[in-house]
Amino acid sequence: MKKDIHPQYYPKAKVKCACGNTFTVGSTKPEIEVSICYNCHPFYTGKGKLLDIAGRVEKFKARKAKMSTGKPKKKVRVKKNKSAK
Repeated sequence: MKKDIHPQYYPKAKVKCACGNTFTVGSTKPEIEVSICYNCHPFYTGKGKLLDIAGRVEKFKARKAKMSTGKPKKKVRVKKNKSAK
């Protein structure tokens, strides 16, 4: 294994969040500043809401209902004309 090619590893690197939360992780940097962490992220705190801004779910349901009410179309085979070149 080659020597001096890997960066220094800090097993107790401090992470500081914008919300004021601090915790330690292993990293190649001694200090890390983040804008959002597990303490203030909406997904992990349960405060997040899924928004359907464009009404995608309703559009999908309408398309699916439209397709299921119609009769299935028969596939039409087209014969190739061998004489035309």
